Amino acid sequence: MHILLVASAFNSLTQRVHAELRDGGHTVAVELATLDASARDVSLRRAVREFAPDLILAPLLKTAIPRDVWAAHTCMVVHPGPPGDRGPSSLDRAVQEGADTWGVTVLQAGEEMDAGDIWASETFPLPAVGKSDLYRNEVSDAASRAVHRAVERFASRTYVPRPQTGGDKELCIRTRPFLRQEHRRIDWRSDSTATVLRKLRAADSSPGVLDELLGGEWFLHGGHPEHELRGRPGELVAVREEAVCRATVDGAVWIPELRPRRRPGGDATFKLPAVTALAGRLPALPEHPAPLYDEERGRGWSDIGYREVGQAGFLRFSFPGGAMSTTQCRRLHDAYRLACRRPTSVLVLGGARDFFSNGIHLNVIEAAADPGEESWANINAMDDLVESVLTTTDRLVVSAVGGNAAAGGVMLALAADEVWCRSGAVLNPHYRLMGLYGSEYWTYTLPRRVGEETAERLTGRALPVSAESAVRLGLADRTVDCDAQSFAGEVVRLASRLAESPAALSRIAAKKTERDRDEARRPLADHRAAELAEMRRIFFDPRSSYHALRHACVLKSPPAGSEPKTPGPPAAGRSCRKDGVTALAAHHAAPAPSACYEEQ
Repeated sequence: MHILLVASAFNSLTQRVHAELRDGGHTVAVELATLDASARDVSLRRAVREFAPDLILAPLLKTAIPRDVWAAHTCMVVHPGPPGDRGPSSLDRAVQEGADTWGVTVLQAGEEMDAGDIWASETFPLPAVGKSDLYRNEVSDAASRAVHRAVERFASRTYVPRPQTGGDKELCIRTRPFLRQEHRRIDWRSDSTATVLRKLRAADSSPGVLDELLGGEWFLHGGHPEHELRGRPGELVAVREEAVCRATVDGAVWIPELRPRRRPGGDATFKLPAVTALAGRLPALPEHPAPLYDEERGRGWSDIGYREVGQAGFLRFSFPGGAMSTTQCRRLHDAYRLACRRPTSVLVLGGARDFFSNGIHLNVIEAAADPGEESWANINAMDDLVESVLTTTDRLVVSAVGGNAAAGGVMLALAADEVWCRSGAVLNPHYRLMGLYGSEYWTYTLPRRVGEETAERLTGRALPVSAESAVRLGLADRTVDCDAQSFAGEVVRLASRLAESPAALSRIAAKKTERDRDEARRPLADHRAAELAEMRRIFFDPRSSYHALRHACVLKSPPAGSEPKTPGPPAAGRSCRKDGVTALAAHHAAPAPSACYEEQ
């Protein structure tokens, strides 16, 4: 079928639906609803007229579809709530209220928001993690299943969707208003740690929890429990790397990111690591580092951890939004070198749920006194890490990609001997949409895995790739078909089996020979020098598109001097490509780091 996706952003779910529908043989186009209301409706009507879709599907849509469009075409909307749930803060409320299970419903668009007939629905458990993590994992998995079922039912031409009206006693209709800041606010004098964590997790990516701290107003983003430190409720008691620890009435929480409240008439603000955001305000606080080894840390939070199971080592890392600053790259590199000193035959990099990596940290770069210099430092720190992975020849290295990866994050994964992707992961193996040539030794690792022609196609077309397609193309070696909560356990099982395999030692010996052969053919230093020459030219040219695209991505606004364009529908009179994929027309339509867009 011809399916038109209509979305407020080309976010993780939209990318996944786009990739999986293409995998299923459908012709897919995308219309981004990012313009003002009147222009948005005109653009959508034109897209519908030119693309002539059999079905219109909205994976993430914050605005209404025009009446004349949904009256003439079947339009399905993905709602992140169970049947009967209505309102724009469905998932936020589920997390903040501590629900154990939740759902996703595919509805037919109509006069009233979230009130249309039901084409499919799925339920899922809610683990104690942040809303955006849930959205990219449990919600995404359930939405994928529901969308595929709804598309199959629509294609059958025999299925009648279930109405939400008409006396269905099993359907509980519940319309709930937008969750405003006054209902998110933390009372540090009375809220327990569990309550504080639910409020923080319900707003972790967007909108954050508005609060007062050190004489300023800040949105708090993300939260993790602290089990040892104590203090006066509301006060900051310690720092750990780039996070701050704040006391509650019965414990404390780690807050990794902050965003200053926008002043009236002032510039838009964006999230930064908490310590960076509070520079110049933060009092002298004790550093409370977490041990690298998970066994020594107990239940304490850290963004990097290491453990061993038999002959397999597991270096876990998880950074907010998948972005890796210069400092984070260096810390992970240090941990990697320590892990390489351990007597293991297999080293697993990653394995956590949610993002694997999205490459350099655009927000930290944007906030730097000299963004060009910080970009340069960041990419070199990424390159140093990737080089260490590529030159590890005394053991097998596995990248365990539990969540999405983009740009340099994909290339970090490709540096390993094997890449294992959770079945729901989406890869964006390209840099072009951020105006970058790219580094992280991609000119070596990508063609090595998929061939020159496919590498050129992937980087040039700049479209998302599903885990299944990644294996088919050679980007990945296996998919791990499990839910996000089970991924770490499955990785341990598979890596332990690999380490115990009689073939492991022979593979390690062959790996050293192959690395020497490749080095003789073209040294890694040559790849790095050529890539960085291109990157340096871009970073230090104030007129390069990268700076405008980065600024727009961080502030979630169109690049200066450009008009928003939408990926998807071909121009009038031009047919779709024979593979059923239309090009993403604008750089800012789908930036390489998917974290640039809010997830809900």
